[in-house]
Amino acid sequence: MNADIDHSTAAHRGPAQRTTPTHHFTLRLSATPRGARLARRLAAEQLHTWGWPYDTEANQTAALLVAELSTNAAVHGRVRGRDFRLRLTLHPADATLRIELTDPRPDRRPPAPGSLSPACPEQDSGRGLLLVEALSTHWGTACGDPYTKTVWCEVALK
Repeated sequence: MNADIDHSTAAHRGPAQRTTPTHHFTLRLSATPRGARLARRLAAEQLHTWGWPYDTEANQTAALLVAELSTNAAVHGRVRGRDFRLRLTLHPADATLRIELTDPRPDRRPPAPGSLSPACPEQDSGRGLLLVEALSTHWGTACGDPYTKTVWCEVALK
């Protein structure tokens, strides 16, 4: 497990061209159910450290989103011997959290936002991205290189 926590503030320019200070947390985890559980727990701990206690709706929502995306990375994005990466970026000015999960399977991209089909009632799985779409302000997929893909979402914490 490798962690990189930036406790200082730094300028960040992303899709929304934010110029406010941000906080970052990055962690590599094994692409296993245990790695997905650990991602959820460590994300909740990091949000608690940043001022959103465990028992707040914001922390619980963010932890659920991390759980869904990290489980997808461990199940659908798994390549034997390769990890997945969790990255949290907090924009305190507008209390927005960006959650990114990067895995080594760019060939297995999820459906585009807004095009998800309802889950079959008889199946035990298939609802994760529906939850992500319902609970986040927006989400998507990016491929920064030919070897990985990142599924991300943003959630308002207030």
